[in-house]
Amino acid sequence: MRTTRALAVSAAAVLAVGLAAPAASAWEDPTNLSVSPSVVPRGGEVTVSVDGTKCQSNSTASSDAFGTINLSQVPGGSQASGTATIKHDATVGAHDVSVSCQGAPLMRPAAFTVIHGGVRGGLGGSAQTGATPTDMAIGGALVASALIGGGVFWMRRRAEGKA
Repeated sequence: MRTTRALAVSAAAVLAVGLAAPAASAWEDPTNLSVSPSVVPRGGEVTVSVDGTKCQSNSTASSDAFGTINLSQVPGGSQASGTATIKHDATVGAHDVSVSCQGAPLMRPAAFTVIHGGVRGGLGGSAQTGATPTDMAIGGALVASALIGGGVFWMRRRAEGKA
């Protein structure tokens, strides 16, 4: 009876280890594909990063916006990354990125967006410098109304002093 029980336990242990072995493989398929920045102008650069031990050598990333680049292992981890320059004639809009790590594919749809010019930010952005004609007209109208209002106020105060 003890022999039967020992054989059953041994068989269960061998079965559990045998089923878990593929999951504990040292070579992981690529996961967590990221692109930064997510919005980039034509001619700008993006960094493509991917996790997975298969991506440490013979890995590439490709997109219709930048072509194909080689990915390099990031020191001290199981991550690979590469920098790509967006083509000057890339279409404006969202673009997909595909990664191949030693034949293991991974694709991320709409990974980044290409825009026309520089990114506008802050109060007015960087696309235009100086005041526009509209800004000048508004500023002139404000100054003129301040002068007229100040003149009216001064004339009324002066008239009150004579009475």
